[in-house]
Formats: sequence, structure tokens, C-alpha cells
Amino acid sequence: MKFLPSQLAYLLEDTETKQNMAALGRFVALLAASIGLFSVLFHVIMVYEGQEHSWLTGLYWTMTVMSTLGFGDITFRSDLGRGFSIIVLVYGVVMLLIVAPFTFIRFFYAPWLEAQIHMRAPRKVSDDMNDHVVICAHDLIAQGLITRLNELSIQYVVIEPDPAAAAQMHSDGVNVVTGRRDARSTYEAVRVEDARIVIANLGDAENSNIILTAREAAADVRIVAFADAIDSIDVLELAGATSVIPLKQRLGEQLASRVTAGMQTAHRIGEYEDLVIAEFPIHGTSLVGQSIRSTNLRQLTGLNIVGVWERGQLNPAGPDTILHEHSVPVVVGTEEQITELDALFVIYLDFDTPVLVIGGGTVGRAVSRSLRDRGASVTILDSNRNLQNELSSHADHVIIGDAANLQSVKAAGIDEAHSVVLTTNDDATNVFLAVYCRGLSEDAHIVSRISHDWNLEAIHRAGADFALSRASLAIQTLTSLILDQELILVGEGTELFVEPIPEHLIGTLLSASGIGADAGLNVIGIRTDGDLIANPPATTELVAGAELVMLGTAEQRQRFVSMKPR
Repeated sequence: MKFLPSQLAYLLEDTETKQNMAALGRFVALLAASIGLFSVLFHVIMVYEGQEHSWLTGLYWTMTVMSTLGFGDITFRSDLGRGFSIIVLVYGVVMLLIVAPFTFIRFFYAPWLEAQIHMRAPRKVSDDMNDHVVICAHDLIAQGLITRLNELSIQYVVIEPDPAAAAQMHSDGVNVVTGRRDARSTYEAVRVEDARIVIANLGDAENSNIILTAREAAADVRIVAFADAIDSIDVLELAGATSVIPLKQRLGEQLASRVTAGMQTAHRIGEYEDLVIAEFPIHGTSLVGQSIRSTNLRQLTGLNIVGVWERGQLNPAGPDTILHEHSVPVVVGTEEQITELDALFVIYLDFDTPVLVIGGGTVGRAVSRSLRDRGASVTILDSNRNLQNELSSHADHVIIGDAANLQSVKAAGIDEAHSVVLTTNDDATNVFLAVYCRGLSEDAHIVSRISHDWNLEAIHRAGADFALSRASLAIQTLTSLILDQELILVGEGTELFVEPIPEHLIGTLLSASGIGADAGLNVIGIRTDGDLIANPPATTELVAGAELVMLGTAEQRQRFVSMKPR
């Protein structure tokens, strides 16, 4: 009952509710007037028949007949009276049994329930919340980010303007506050002045409004905004954003970095302290067909291969692992060692390798720009004829046609292309095109964009060698900003983890720990007493207080956390 005053206040303040209550009042007035009229007519007809009853009896008769109770203790003797009884009975059935329940539910009970739901949505965070993340919309990116924040034990709050949606999110376990995104009071309610970061994850226009409002409530808070258009970056920065992330542009650049074309250098995934994590395609090099042991890469450069990408799967790298034509080894070492790797394979540079980009949207154009900066020849295939002139400035060749049409794909150079990039924003289309392109060119290196991470396995089964989603890129980028770390984007679903050594593994050798065999994680470093040991050998003893630097998926990390003594 403590929410009763708040619910009544909501009912009385809402314009639609006021209209509903007025309609309900009119119905009650009509019903009361009808009952009064029937009671008067009851007396008139009874006097006509020579009977006398009190006014209370008239009201009693009217109510029993209209409600169809009809006790039968008071009846008319004439046809006029019985006809009148039929009229009152039919009117009562319609008004009390049909119209009254509908009117009550529609104009009172439903708004009352809505008020209860609205009042269940939190209006503010707890007074002790600080160093939290404020998320301005609960979309696909926010859902994945919340999962990551929970794993990191970082507090967060989502702003949801719809109280009903906020109440449902609250019941689902999401930490949410309802309020207008363009109201300063909302940001004060989420304690934005004590927040670690604010994430504006809507459209460009809405994000600019969010930035201005949040900046008004907290002048020093960090604000990260997504930008759909490149031209919006300057506007969002002028509005007060600390960092602006053009997601589609970044997605295109990441997809292009996985393409085997142009200048074949190692792709730096990221850095962790003094460690540089990189990957390099071996397509067309002497490493194809060799085992990792026979490559002598560690002796030549000092680098250690910690994993190998095979059709979207990051597999552990053993000495006898065979490298295939489209294998992409992941190496860990220093910047100098990565530079030595680039110099080692400089003779395999191929500037004339054509790349086929299917889809000429924002992502496709970003892929093309990035590839041309590396000296690659790019052909864009798109079905929209209106884009032909615009695409001509982004690619060496533009083909207008349907990618599912054999003649169009042949004209775009599928037979000569060493790499194909699928950039449409529909997963089903990309899966279809991956199957089609793999059937036409068995040796092509296929890189694909996906919208939903649950389609990752499907796109790899279809033939794609690498896939990346906009949501995954956004989540990992935001996580790196929240933790003040450099972005390390290994691949879809694969991340870098730093975990303390569990008690039951202290004193055991790395080879006997089961971290790789049971959890599936790749240990790329061990930090002990502030020093980082890169590429620790299998004979390394795990000591108390040390931390493991590992590559793997969230599922593999969970298996590691849940590991029991062997």
C-alpha cells in the first residue's frame, strides 16, 4: 500500500487517464439516471395497477430485474407492467453484464494496472553507487556489454524512457532507471557525476542531445558516443563527447585487415604491456604445408605461435600443428620481433591481388578504402545502380548486378580474386553468398560481416574463413575504454583475459595444469612480481600471486574459473 499515493498521483496526472476517468464517470451517471428513471416508472405502473410500494421497494425491484436476479417477490399483473419488466431486464443485461465490465476494465482497471507497472520501474539508483557505467539504450550491444560488465564486477545502469519497458527489464534483472534521455534530472538520478563513463548508443541526432544533457549534469564525466556517419564525428565531439566510435567504419577496417591482399604484413591485434599480439596470413608463403616446429619461426624471430585460425576457429598451436593454405597463425612477441617477421616475408608481397567486395554500403566502402590504402586492387559488386558513380571513387572497378547471379559474379572477377569480403547487413544473405562464393572458388579467402553472433557458426559452415559482427566490435571497444586498456580484437568471441592463478594450480607445471586441455585457453604470458614472462614454456611452474594472460572465449574463461583439481 505504500505505493498507493504514487499510483493515484500517476492516474491523476496522466492526460489519457483523466479522459478515461471522465468517460467512466459519464457511464456511471447514465447508469444511475437509468436506474432512477426505471424506479419512478415502476411506481407509476404500480399505481396504474392499484398497487402501492415505497420508493426503496422501487429501487429494490429495479436492481433485481436489471441484475437478472429476479427474486419474484414483486411482480406486475398487467401486460404493460410485464412489457416494462422485459425492457428493464434487457437494458440491465446490456448495461450491467456487457457494457459495465468492459467500461470498468477499459477506463479504470487497465489504467490502474498500468500505473502499478509504471511505479515498479526504478526512478533513481542507490545513493552509494559510483564508478559505474551509464548506458543510454538497451540494444543488442548493451546486452552483450552488460554480460561483460557482470563478469568484470563493474556496476552499470541503463536509461529507459518507457516505464513499462523499464519495469519489465527490472524484473528481468537489468539494473535500469526510467526517465527521459533529454532531461538533466534523469542523469542526476543515475548519479552521472560519479559515473566511470557514459555510453551514448543511439542515432547521431539523439546522441548529440544525450551528450549535451549529460555534460550539463556532469562537466567532467567521460562520454563515449557511436556515430553512424563519418560526418557526425565532428558534431558529436563539438557537443562534448570524449570519444566517438564510427562503428561501421571501424568494422570495415577490421574486415579489411583480415584480407590477404596488398602488402602482406602482420596485422597487429593489440598490445598488453610489452607484448604485441599479431596475426599474419601465410597464403602464398613457404610456410604452407609445414608444421609449426619445422617453420623455425621462434629461432628466426623469437616469436611464438600461440594459436592458429582455421575457418573462424582459433585452435591451440602445438609443435606438430600443420599450417594450411588459409591458416592464420597468431603470434606473441615484441614490436621488434614483429618487424623482423614482416621483413622475413617481404618477398611474398603481392600488390596485384584482386579483392572482391560484395555490398557497397558504408561498411563495404570502408573495406575498399582500407584495402586500396594497402595497394590492393578492389572490385565492388552492388545491386543498387544509383550508387555506381559514388562507388567509383572508392574502388578500382564497380559492377552493378545481383551477387546471386553467376554472370554478375563472374564479371566481378570471382575466378581471379584471392579474397572475397561480404558486407551486406543481412546474415541470411551473407550465409547464402558464402556458400555460393565457396562453390565458385574453393581457394578464395572469404571474410564476412555478421549482424548476430548466433550466426557465427552458420557463416563458418557456409565457407567463410573469418567473420566479425558490429556488436562484438562495439562490445570489445567499449570494454577496452572502460578498463583504460588498448583494444585487442582477436576475433569474433575471442578475447584476452588476465586471471589470477587458482589455489589448486599453485605449484603445478603449466603443461600439467589443464588450462589448454580442459579449458581450451591459450596462455600467452605470466605476470609475476610485476614482470611479464612472454610465451612461457610448458615447464613453467605456476606460483602463488602470479597472473595468467590468456586468449580464448567467454565460455572457455568460465570453464577455467570452474576448473577443479585434476
